[in-house]
Amino acid sequence: MRPIENVHSKKAPHWVGDGFYVKTFINHLEENPDFNYEHTDPFLLFDYGEPTTFEPNPNYQTEPHGIGKHPHKGFETVTIAYSGEISHADSTGGCGDILEGDVQWMTAGRGIMHEEFHSAAFGQRGGVFSMVQMWVNLPSADKLTHPKYQSIKRAEIPLVDLIDNSDDSDGSNQATIGKAAIIAGEWQGVTGSASTFTPINVWNIELYASGSTTLQIPNTHNTLLLVQEGELRVNDTPVSAGNLIQFEAPTQHRADIQDDQALTTDTIELHCSIITTEESTLKPIKLLLFSGEPIGEPVAGYGPFVMNTQEELRQTFRDYQTGNFIK
Repeated sequence: MRPIENVHSKKAPHWVGDGFYVKTFINHLEENPDFNYEHTDPFLLFDYGEPTTFEPNPNYQTEPHGIGKHPHKGFETVTIAYSGEISHADSTGGCGDILEGDVQWMTAGRGIMHEEFHSAAFGQRGGVFSMVQMWVNLPSADKLTHPKYQSIKRAEIPLVDLIDNSDDSDGSNQATIGKAAIIAGEWQGVTGSASTFTPINVWNIELYASGSTTLQIPNTHNTLLLVQEGELRVNDTPVSAGNLIQFEAPTQHRADIQDDQALTTDTIELHCSIITTEESTLKPIKLLLFSGEPIGEPVAGYGPFVMNTQEELRQTFRDYQTGNFIK
């Protein structure tokens, strides 16, 4: 079992533009000795927009809520829409709406200009808005890869059943208590929809019945788990909505593994009690697991640019200021 290192909760929300009200749980620029990029590599940034109600926007066509054109270079952005809709457009010609349950996996690579707003349909009607955006680092060999855009629809994301093992001493209990949507990575022979440059897992998890189930993650991964809705015990630690769980550092490193050695896995135990009555509506427990193999390279970052050296970072700024950024 992978032990829990810390549970992070005391994060004040802030606005990104005027459309995204988020808590920043991970920021590679923060100098916190107990929780920094060394603990989250390859994840550079993690913003969680808890469910927030927006009134209809009377100017949704001319002044949509969101953030206008801004640059990215040297990493990938992953946006998951849970409630509401996001419209995206970038300098490569990529554009579209990220609907509820959809994922946008954008590789900025050598450089991209990008904007994101509430969709026109959501702006017109208003409602509850909730999303996640994470920044995933690229190894030095892929920093200057061509930008690309993966639009992943909810229906395209494969599902894995989560089996109740709370009373499974004889192996006969096969009740399903939830599902894991494998956005990226692999589990139980199921491969996620997104292609990645380094080994990464991104799984949306829903538990809709009481019981216990076990997740398996590679021993080589930094691992984190966001509790979005509900309460449960994770490795016997009670955790409620709005908390990010940081697990202890991996005990294996790929560089140290011999050719004849197999990668091993760790487990994470989830225990939940969902009580329903005739008057109540079933509300599943919702989690987001993300884990990745550390890249282990130096990082030089500022704002929307993430390179490996300070000289590369300075050159990126010069290119941006002189109009050579995406040429």
